Amino acid sequence: MAEVPRIIVLEGDQTGQELLREALRLLDRRVTGVEVELEHYDLSLENRRRTQNDVVRAGARAIAESGFGIKAATITPEGEDDVGSPNRILREELDGKVIIRTGRRIPGVTPIAGVHYPISVCRMAVGDAYGAEQWRETDEDDELAFRTERISREVCRAVAEHSFRTARKIHGRVYGGPKWTVSPVYEGMLKEELDAASERHPEVPYQPVLIDATYAGLVSGAADAPLVIPALNRDGDCLSDFVLPLFGSIAGAESVVLSLDREHEVRAVMTEAPHGTAPALEGKGIANPMAMIMAVAALLHHIGEHGLPEADLASRAVYEAVLEASATGVRTPDLGGSATTSEVVDEVASRVHTKVDIWSSLGGSV
Repeated sequence: MAEVPRIIVLEGDQTGQELLREALRLLDRRVTGVEVELEHYDLSLENRRRTQNDVVRAGARAIAESGFGIKAATITPEGEDDVGSPNRILREELDGKVIIRTGRRIPGVTPIAGVHYPISVCRMAVGDAYGAEQWRETDEDDELAFRTERISREVCRAVAEHSFRTARKIHGRVYGGPKWTVSPVYEGMLKEELDAASERHPEVPYQPVLIDATYAGLVSGAADAPLVIPALNRDGDCLSDFVLPLFGSIAGAESVVLSLDREHEVRAVMTEAPHGTAPALEGKGIANPMAMIMAVAALLHHIGEHGLPEADLASRAVYEAVLEASATGVRTPDLGGSATTSEVVDEVASRVHTKVDIWSSLGGSV
């Protein structure tokens, strides 16, 4: 990669913006040794309303052009006449197809239900219940609500393919699936693509399980190895909010949105924290920055895969540093620590700088 990577920074609301600002300190060249260019777009609710979401679409176009974006948590207002969810607009404009969220054991934090191995939820980024047409009708003395959802085989195939690629990468198995027995036409489309992907990747263990049984399995011993759980959009949203707290906090993992080419290779990536804007924590300086820090690490990894190996090395340093910080007790109050947001980022930055410095003295042979 000859030119300096251009990272599109999508600013957000409340604590989400505070955490983004802190995490961006880890993209300083003095910390990672990697030079990047940051281009900012204000996706605060106020500016989205002022621009009628034009700023969201502009940010999405910029990510599609540069290939790399990082986003703060944003407010999705209630009311059908308001600006709605920027996440849905971004994913549609980016032609995002897959979202991957990986829960991992946080050192120093006891996981729930004996879950220790990583669990990745690989879900659709668009379609399904999100953006579905909805309406109500009156039927004699009752009121009926309707919703027309849609999924595409192309997105099903992308989810299936990346589920198996992710499982191969983490040495795990593909586990779970939709409720294909109840919905063989709609949800069965994802199951068909999972079966086809299993034939393309015979080296990856595959255990198809209905979505309800998947939830039960996660708390009753099925997570005895690294897992990748493929899911429809809404199922995956719910699964993420279930899986991540098993490891101690929804703020302990990053979210990665992938835009793919026809061969399912990554064309553009946007990373973010999976949690919301946490208005109750705004201005207190105690919000957990782990998810935003890992969003930085994930973005550096993808930059590295696009031709800048030192970025991949920096990614590893950030992942290791944030987990080491937790292991030594540098954690925010939600994880049983007493550190502030800034103190956690300070500790991580110091460890990253040290690792990069030492590894460079070894010629990168780590």
